[in-house]
Amino acid sequence: MVVHSETYPERGAEEVPAEFREAVRAMAAAVLRPEIFCEEMPAPQRIAPHSSALTADVTVDDLELGTGRIILLHDPAGNDAWDGTFRCVAYARAEIDPELITDPLLGEVGWSWLTEALGAHGAAFTAASGTVTRVASESFGQMSDDEGTAQIEIRASWTPVAADGDGALDITPHVEAWGELLCTAAGLPPLPPGVTAIPSRRGQRGVGV
Repeated sequence: MVVHSETYPERGAEEVPAEFREAVRAMAAAVLRPEIFCEEMPAPQRIAPHSSALTADVTVDDLELGTGRIILLHDPAGNDAWDGTFRCVAYARAEIDPELITDPLLGEVGWSWLTEALGAHGAAFTAASGTVTRVASESFGQMSDDEGTAQIEIRASWTPVAADGDGALDITPHVEAWGELLCTAAGLPPLPPGVTAIPSRRGQRGVGV
């Protein structure tokens, strides 16, 4: 996949910190399931001095089941709200069974998809926050024959930290956990134990920083 980074317009490319460059390369190294088509997207330029972003769609048999994005923010000076110098911001949206929209546990379950994915991939983190939103649509009048639809939207952010507490920060497992979140929200069954995802060629096009 291609991953580009953004800096504040007034800053030169030569000022991009080496640790951010390495983090962007780690984003591109993430292995995602073949149902995920992932590519770069413009990153926000006013939230942090440096940022990089990916967008993805989950598609099975030409049917789009879910979509999402992940943004990596970096402020070398640190950010008190982040409790660190990096921050991951993620979004996932997927169609769900309309009958699930009234389930009082849907929010907790949706949030657990993220935290469990981070844990399963060994993505150490702190200061996590976010929301889980359910959206239902009904049709009326000349559209009354259309079936109702429902979606779940997960918005989250967290501060990635080194897995061993003192080593180098690795962003790869955080991106892979986001990919798993997309697939879980879209209703894809988990891969059997011991089976490694083979990434789609569409989402692997080299690295650009």
